[in-house]
Amino acid sequence: MPSPETSYSEADLRAAAAAGLLDAAQLAGLIDFLNRRAALAPADAAPAPRFDVAHLLWYAGALIVITAMGLFSTLAFSQLGGEALAIIAFVYAALFGVAGHYLWHAKGLRTPGGLLIAIAVSMAPLAVYGIQDALGLWGQFGKPDTYQGFYVWIKGSWIFMEIATIVAAVVALRFYRFPFIVSLIAFALWFMSMDLAPWFAGQAYADWETQRRVSVWVGLAILGVAYGTDRFQRSGDFAFWLYLFGLMAFWGAITASSNGTMIEKALYCAMNVAFLFVAVFLNRRVFAVFGVIGVSLYLGDLASKVFKDSLLFPFALSLIGVGVIAAGLLYYRNQDRIAAWFEANLPHAVKRLRPASAI
Repeated sequence: MPSPETSYSEADLRAAAAAGLLDAAQLAGLIDFLNRRAALAPADAAPAPRFDVAHLLWYAGALIVITAMGLFSTLAFSQLGGEALAIIAFVYAALFGVAGHYLWHAKGLRTPGGLLIAIAVSMAPLAVYGIQDALGLWGQFGKPDTYQGFYVWIKGSWIFMEIATIVAAVVALRFYRFPFIVSLIAFALWFMSMDLAPWFAGQAYADWETQRRVSVWVGLAILGVAYGTDRFQRSGDFAFWLYLFGLMAFWGAITASSNGTMIEKALYCAMNVAFLFVAVFLNRRVFAVFGVIGVSLYLGDLASKVFKDSLLFPFALSLIGVGVIAAGLLYYRNQDRIAAWFEANLPHAVKRLRPASAI
């Protein structure tokens, strides 16, 4: 089963016909179908991402800039004052926005152009922080320390910065259909799940259990949005980032629960096994990644109790790791058969629930 990023050219289809896999009528029908489908796709959609040096450098550069203006901002940076921070954010956003617009439209370089637009969007929380700091608009939770703390500490005062990020990203997506921008929405929603906890708790700081429960429900909501996006998107993989951050919020909060009973831990393992089937059903490998990690954590915890204070524990853990690798190899060799089995045995009503990218 091909992934959502897989594409086939007309040359590939003609090569398949030359090899006897397609007859002339099938070849003509496929080419006509793909041409009509391409005509229906939005003209401003970004191309599918590729794993090559140029794309790696583009994405790495964008992440470096975003990180530099966020996580690694120092106390000296914050001491510039709210007005200066807001001005810096607006200047950065304008420069990267203009440059991104030029590459997107004038040069047809959608990937670097879209990344520059994403950088411009990422300036939204800094701009709002500067404005709030300059005007003292922190609300009942008070000023949340330096801007760097936005990426470290949980506090209700950040909520307006997260809303601004989401709004800016939605506006950007209206004009630039670049899937990576959705990651900023997902990132802000994930942070919001933590920062909403104090609001629900009615206090400046929420306890760990409240934060965890909020993260579970918000993660499920993000996964629901991701599924809806996956079903109705016509081009570009806008659902991937929502799936990723939704799973991080939901699976991470479930995994973080401590002192569970043996039954609860067995249910946790069953959930992760279910993720493996969801990965095949939706053709979304991100579910398989989290599922495999979850099953491994469960088996590791089980082994630590069975072989507690035993010299056999590291060997048992190593055996589990080898088993996971073997399972991966087994799936890799039989993935086409597994996909065919799903296609043949799923009820028609269930098949209709699958996104187009999974078929």
